[in-house]
Amino acid sequence: MSDYLAGILGGFAALADPVILAYLVIGFLVGAFFAAVPGLTSVLAIALLLPVTYSLDIVPALVMCAAIFMSGMYAGSVTATTINIPGAPSSMMTAIEGNSLMRRGEGANALGHAALGSMIGGGIGALLLILVAPVTADIALLIRTPGKFSLVLFALVVIVIAQRDAIAKGTVAALLGIMFATVGVDVMQPVARFTFGTELLVEGINMMPIIIGAFAVSEVLVQASVRGASRTVDLEAGTIPRIRRRDFLPTRAEIREIGWWTYLKSAVIGYFIGVLPGAGGSMAAFVAYAEAMRKSRRPQLFGKGSREGIAAAETANNSMCGGAYVPMLMFGIPGDPTTAVILGVLTISGLQPGPRLIETQLPLIAPMFAALLVSAIVLIPLTLFLFGPYFLKIVSIRRAPLYSCIAVVALVGAYVATYSTFQMALALFFGVLAFFMRRAGYPTVTLLLGFILGPDLEQYFRRGLSLNHNDPTIFVTSPDSLFFLGLTVFFFYFMVIRPSRQLNADEADGTNRQQTP
Repeated sequence: MSDYLAGILGGFAALADPVILAYLVIGFLVGAFFAAVPGLTSVLAIALLLPVTYSLDIVPALVMCAAIFMSGMYAGSVTATTINIPGAPSSMMTAIEGNSLMRRGEGANALGHAALGSMIGGGIGALLLILVAPVTADIALLIRTPGKFSLVLFALVVIVIAQRDAIAKGTVAALLGIMFATVGVDVMQPVARFTFGTELLVEGINMMPIIIGAFAVSEVLVQASVRGASRTVDLEAGTIPRIRRRDFLPTRAEIREIGWWTYLKSAVIGYFIGVLPGAGGSMAAFVAYAEAMRKSRRPQLFGKGSREGIAAAETANNSMCGGAYVPMLMFGIPGDPTTAVILGVLTISGLQPGPRLIETQLPLIAPMFAALLVSAIVLIPLTLFLFGPYFLKIVSIRRAPLYSCIAVVALVGAYVATYSTFQMALALFFGVLAFFMRRAGYPTVTLLLGFILGPDLEQYFRRGLSLNHNDPTIFVTSPDSLFFLGLTVFFFYFMVIRPSRQLNADEADGTNRQQTP
């Protein structure tokens, strides 16, 4: 244990090298840029870095990857808050709450809470990675295929019921997303399905066109349909307030109202979801968001500018970064798409993941752990302090040039992500679809999450059946599956049934009072 701690301290000492520190800062800024621009992601940033790693030493390469990963999770909240376009899928919940605050002239405060949550979550996730990585890896191995199906089902149910007043529409949107995810090659067999006779659909629908279409293109169409407004954001106060750097600091009263327990719980949720292979930041953010809404003393504010919702989502998705490294390093199983690319950096450098990797290659791995922690607790708040006022100046840009540029960058991003003009056309299609869905009150967030989680839901369901000779009772007899099914029922009761009963009781009580002379 003493050797392990000495190795970790050596990792922090390695960051004192000016060259490695420079790679850390450059990686953070690159990740922030790619995450903030709609259509570009931290996955793409690290993928573009792959050819560079051939000429880099392993330590600077892994440090850059860690910085890109952390900043990519954080920076998605910038455009999510300012112009309602999440720079990353994990920032979807932040867009709902942060942009509502932005329209009330409280954008600086929203960005401050997003940065604080990211700093706390990223720091706790990195510390948990350093301290309990071997233990959490053993826990993750206990969740078998039936349990993974129930986990994804739990996430989808929570996604839908969190819509509250639009559960039916949320269900339709989620099912629509799952349907789109079935296009292309079958998840279990090498057979194309739902291609409608065209080879262009054999490869399926890439995630980038849906993300870009549902958020960037649809937002451009929404803004184009607004008449008589020349600025990016129509503030309710009617003017763009003058921003000082201290305006980005959350007040003590706001932090007390959110509660340190919310930060801690969201960080733990995010970390352990990150440990589960394939779960990712979107699931971490949404589960933490739903749990915060369930326990909140003011749940009516969620969806209308809740600082508690921002704190929970951003804390969880940044904490997920630390957890996602565990299955990748221990078993060579990426926890999310970004760590899948980082796994490529490891293998290119000749490092083979396994239970003994940390033990045998700690001097090479420890600086990466340290880079995660430093990126979270130092670079995130420093970035907001230096560039925060410039982030908010987006609202003072005229709509026409800004959204014209966003449309061009988004479509170019769709092409760069897939190198397919057909997928770029799909981004336009999903943009128009999402535009009409938004006008009809259907949540596009649920559409996207249904698309993301649909393949995992189908794959784990069919694998579970094959393991038990097509007998579905395996999902109600496996302990891990029962745990997540029970959790689903628990959330459904407290988020749907109990509030409905309370509302009916209040209405009945009000009617009785009116009838009483």
